[in-house]
Amino acid sequence: MRLTELPLRQPAYVDLIDWSALSASEGQRLREFGLCEGASVEALHHGGLWGKGPIACKVGRMTIAMRRNHAAAVTVRTGPDAAP
Repeated sequence: MRLTELPLRQPAYVDLIDWSALSASEGQRLREFGLCEGASVEALHHGGLWGKGPIACKVGRMTIAMRRNHAAAVTVRTGPDAAP
């Protein structure tokens, strides 16, 4: 499932990132925040009107705000087989 579809406060792990959907600078910024395949992630809050704005995410121990189109490029996995 996409990070945009992940229920709030449900722990997950990054399964795949579509780096081609992001510009080089956007991808570098997300890598600097620790977003990579296998990283733990949790959606904390959907901002904006009707929850269609940025998403507050916990990546590892850091909380970041991520644009919705960036979060849509991230595929996550949950469940007992989710751990890397």
